[in-house]
Amino acid sequence: MAELYDDRLCVLGEGPLWHPDRGELFWFDILSNRLYTKAQEWSFEEAHSAAGVIDADTLLIASETALWTFDITSGARNHVAALEADNPLTRSNDGRADPHGGFWIGTMGWFAQPHAGAIYRYYRGEVRKLFDQITISNSICFSPDGSLAYFADTAAGTIWSVRLDSDGWPVEDRQNFVAGARGCDGAICDGDGYVWSARWGAGQIVRHAPDGSVDHVEHVPAKQVTCPALTPDGVLYATTATEGLDAAALATLPLSGAVFFVCDGVPGRAEPRVIL
Repeated sequence: MAELYDDRLCVLGEGPLWHPDRGELFWFDILSNRLYTKAQEWSFEEAHSAAGVIDADTLLIASETALWTFDITSGARNHVAALEADNPLTRSNDGRADPHGGFWIGTMGWFAQPHAGAIYRYYRGEVRKLFDQITISNSICFSPDGSLAYFADTAAGTIWSVRLDSDGWPVEDRQNFVAGARGCDGAICDGDGYVWSARWGAGQIVRHAPDGSVDHVEHVPAKQVTCPALTPDGVLYATTATEGLDAAALATLPLSGAVFFVCDGVPGRAEPRVIL
């Protein structure tokens, strides 16, 4: 069973990221406009949801309107590119750096309006829409060799895979990786190419083999598990959420919204870096 890592309860904990240079976990509370580490927290004027590592002192972070560089020491943001800034109905959601130096970021409606979101890729100054008609963008992760990307629409209960070219752009139609994956939320691909999928509503992280079959299940003492993060030495963490839980549910699972140490012994992998 997973153990408590940080007891600050997030309304919608998301986007956990292990920074390989700093040796610390970053994560967001989307609906509280906050970014956390174990020792620090930052507040923003808008919702932020995901990050990628640029260097030891800088992240690329995604907000409801844009991509930004974020100076970890000073807390300063600098605008990089707009992200559906002209659409007040949507915000950013799941995102991750890819092994080619790009950054994939999904959007969704604030109220999960059907098909309001999309999946984008930032690469060397360009933001390009890859997939549209997405209701709740999630599960963005990549095979270790950079040949495959994974992403999901939680509302559809489907995780897809898509083959990438040598620059990290999709070159074929998406294929079903896991169908019937109810509550599929954020995901990470480990060093052996297995996909660890958080399951909103089930209190689980499910490990899928490269053929999509279920290989292993970890249990988390919070119903709404949102996203895992992996360290280079094989430690798995996960964010959770309190959003939508009533008093009875919170009394039963009082650590809902916390961040958890899930397990160790996972084939480790360092997060790729974003190239601006």
